[in-house]
Amino acid sequence: MSDSESAARILVVHDEPAILEHIVSVLTSAGYQCVGAADGLEALAVLDSGQEFELLLSNFMMPNLDGMGLLERTREKFPDMVFVLEIGMQDVSVFLTAIEKGAYDYLQAPFRSETLLALVRRALEHRRHMLENRGYQAKLESLVADRTEKLKNAISDLERSYDLTVENLGAALAMKDAKTEQHSRRVTAFAIAMGRAKGLSVDQIAVVARGAFLHDIGQMSIPDAILVKPSSLTPEEIAVMRQRCSQGYEILRRMPLMSEPAEIVYSHHENYDGSGYPRGLKGEEIPLGARLVAVANTLDAITSDQPYCPGQSVGAAREEILRWCGRQFDRAVVQLFLAMPQSIWTDLGKAVDHQK
Repeated sequence: MSDSESAARILVVHDEPAILEHIVSVLTSAGYQCVGAADGLEALAVLDSGQEFELLLSNFMMPNLDGMGLLERTREKFPDMVFVLEIGMQDVSVFLTAIEKGAYDYLQAPFRSETLLALVRRALEHRRHMLENRGYQAKLESLVADRTEKLKNAISDLERSYDLTVENLGAALAMKDAKTEQHSRRVTAFAIAMGRAKGLSVDQIAVVARGAFLHDIGQMSIPDAILVKPSSLTPEEIAVMRQRCSQGYEILRRMPLMSEPAEIVYSHHENYDGSGYPRGLKGEEIPLGARLVAVANTLDAITSDQPYCPGQSVGAAREEILRWCGRQFDRAVVQLFLAMPQSIWTDLGKAVDHQK
């Protein structure tokens, strides 16, 4: 640990005294300077007192002011303070919302001390790079007349990808069809849960999350008469609907750092046995993210109300997915899905819908 990192000040916010004491103890033993707060309002009071912190670690579910509310209240006022949200398994669906609002990462409870310390190190390293990049951008500002346009060209690929996908495409999808947006958010939550269960890294999960959230973005090109048709589609209309995978891919593929999410969008209707579309990919030719999204997408399609039939139970969806194991779906992904607690899918779906 560097001298600057060991001197880092961390504000820990948790409404459970025992957990708060444990986190502070672990971080203090590692050389960090910690201050504890019992809820979001107490944390705001500490910040308003003039104390400065490099990192804020907050529980999500708290009385008075929860973690998401604290994030919203501190993001603009303390832009140099990295925000990490502690969530439970049932709160995984808030991951994308927290990232959209400016959080760096999340810590899932229960957690080990090593996991906590590793996340804190990454967050502080991220802050250091962020400040270095900001200094570089400041130098650029002195060299150009049109500050806004030049900064857009100078910001990182990740920032540009984030702005274009989350802000512009997400807003466009919502304007096109609010139900499609909610479906995409549920599929994202399901895919993230499976990705975590599979042991994917944070970066890999971020790719899966972007691909899942944007998997139906190609529907922007589909006429409403086909997209919301209450009856069965004709063969010609089915052919038009199948174009949404390639249309979505074309929207995303030229964006920096979106090549992998674009492949998920392109491939999530490919079948494991090679009978899918649009390219007839088979087995490992299909990106893992697309194989995860395929199961998540089918799960939500079966359990949600459709124009042609009411939503069915999670149990019915599990049976259907198992029936197509090895044909439509990757056998290993299906086994992973079936091994996870059945209640998680209902809880995640309700959590996403509650955010409408």
